[in-house]
Amino acid sequence: MFQIRCVQPNNSTTTETIFRKTVGVYLCRMKILMVCLGNICRSPLAEGILQDKATKAGLHWTVDSAGTSSYHEGDPPHYLSQKVARLHGFDISKQICRRFVKQDILHFDKVYAMDKEVYADIQRMSEELWDARKTSLIMDEVSPGQHIEVPDPWFGGEDGYHLVFDMLNKACEVIVKRYKNQKSSSKESPQNLTSNLS
Repeated sequence: MFQIRCVQPNNSTTTETIFRKTVGVYLCRMKILMVCLGNICRSPLAEGILQDKATKAGLHWTVDSAGTSSYHEGDPPHYLSQKVARLHGFDISKQICRRFVKQDILHFDKVYAMDKEVYADIQRMSEELWDARKTSLIMDEVSPGQHIEVPDPWFGGEDGYHLVFDMLNKACEVIVKRYKNQKSSSKESPQNLTSNLS
């Protein structure tokens, strides 16, 4: 179940009375985390793509990324991930690689894994905080139940990074359309709203 954060445009404190009005009037903020192995190739691109799309859609979302290993902690994204991002009109050069920590499960509304091994690592690292309702493979947004993995382009050439971009771009488009529509059309109570986002 997503814990949707809704605030008034002037950032005043949310109260139950807000939810009695049309949710679309307010700024519904989601926190989404993209996770791959090293936070160097795939998840930085996923973060950049989704943040770019959300911003252009007028959605005040927070998007972050992390890796399940510490191989590249403190480094910027891979230069080819940066190049592909620039070719599509957004900049990820200021991102800094970090490792996933179990508190991320509490902090984020949704955690997307790039492949099955990463998903398993997130589950293991989350320990007692693990929440399967929040965590899924990102390509399940495009092809539910098929468990398609985003390949790691680390050991290949530039073509692999373009392939990864194309896959993530499709997934992020679905994510934005799905929750943008929910934001603009829902007139439900908080309980019904969150249950429909499960």
